Amino acid sequence: MILTVGHTKGGVGKTTLALNIAIARALAGRDVWFINGDRQETALIATTIRAEKGITPVIACAQYSDGATLRQQVKQTGGKFDDVVIDVGGRDSTALRSALTFTDALIVPFQPRSFDTWEFASISHLVEEAQSLRGEFPAYAILNCADSTGTDNEEAINALLDYPLLKYLDAPIGRRKSISTAGGKGLSVLEYTPKDAKACAEIQTLIDSIFI
Repeated sequence: MILTVGHTKGGVGKTTLALNIAIARALAGRDVWFINGDRQETALIATTIRAEKGITPVIACAQYSDGATLRQQVKQTGGKFDDVVIDVGGRDSTALRSALTFTDALIVPFQPRSFDTWEFASISHLVEEAQSLRGEFPAYAILNCADSTGTDNEEAINALLDYPLLKYLDAPIGRRKSISTAGGKGLSVLEYTPKDAKACAEIQTLIDSIFI
């Protein structure tokens, strides 16, 4: 499966989610290729940390921030892997647009903030353009860094109703320090100690919802 984690807005936690997804699939025995499709090399740095520390499973990672190169490399090499996870976006880029022309599914993380919901229109438009060229594919909106109290989560989810191409996936990820701390060490929260049972359960629910 080719899975793209992307958005036209930065700061939504897409790289952290993409890293957790890639590692979770590798832990499940899948042969995973993790692609850094953003000029910021955060995903590449995280996998380099894993390699330097000898952390297993090893995650193959490549950097392709140019759309044409990304498409060509996935076409040539992607079939050798069980899963390809592409971390791309943070803006309207050639890599994001290219990924949308061949991905099996798109994950759009968003936080319960007005700035994030304002960007639904932009990413929805890109999905619409891509679907007009290649046919329908699922685009899942994921609530990330969800608040533990208040009404902001619900209000952000309700904002999706105006964008039917973005399907809300009921697998929210809370605002948990363990997830960001683990990512900074090149780890999924599933590998991190001390174990955060709630964070692990949320990530596993997300994985199970995507890879049915």
